[in-house]
Amino acid sequence: MTQSVASVQRSFRLSLNTSDLLDASAEAGSESRNALVDRLLGEALRTARHPLVRFRSSPSGRREPLMTGTRLLVRQVIATVRDHDGNIDDASAYFEQPARVVRAALSYYSEFKAEVDADAKVAARIETSERTRWEREQVPLA
Repeated sequence: MTQSVASVQRSFRLSLNTSDLLDASAEAGSESRNALVDRLLGEALRTARHPLVRFRSSPSGRREPLMTGTRLLVRQVIATVRDHDGNIDDASAYFEQPARVVRAALSYYSEFKAEVDADAKVAARIETSERTRWEREQVPLA
């Protein structure tokens, strides 16, 4: 999930328990309290709109949407639907998942297309870089 550059000042009251949890999470991680609240609230709102989507940190440190109960990232589902010429049933069969999972990924993608496409580009760059590194490492072994 990409953080937007523009921001808006808001004032919220939090319960003492929530505030304590926020402080502890911010201290344990690398995000400021404001960044943490922005990320968590954004992800919670997206999850409310798209109940089959959750978020995880990718190896590159980016937060990426994935499908609940699977290890499938939204970008992977979208790529597979494209590979199957838009056929949801074929993509569902490929993943051995119900069609509702694929439809949920498509629903999320339709709302957050730019972010999912950006995640796919980052993943492709990392894959290319790792493949190049692996190929270099194979030369001394030949």
